[in-house]
Amino acid sequence: MDKVMRLSSEKGVVIFSKSSCCLSYAVQVLFQDLGVSPKIHEIDKDPECREMEKALMRLGCSKPVPAVFIGGKLVGSTKEVMSMHLSSSLVPLVKPYIC
Repeated sequence: MDKVMRLSSEKGVVIFSKSSCCLSYAVQVLFQDLGVSPKIHEIDKDPECREMEKALMRLGCSKPVPAVFIGGKLVGSTKEVMSMHLSSSLVPLVKPYIC
């Protein structure tokens, strides 16, 4: 859990992902299209992958990836991010982190 919390605060927008996950890719592209350059952590390339998945689930993720943190706080996964985007509440949240 400590590693996930530390990594989630590395940058304004942090995405925990898996290299083969198409939903993770879609979320990454959304943020890039909004002008945000998120920090991506591909947990399947980390030796502590299983522990990180468990920590993300304990934090409240319904699925371990993608897990999106904005300002060090868990926003959620694809469903939550896309819902926020469609309701126009995502852009104001990421505005401080637009390049």
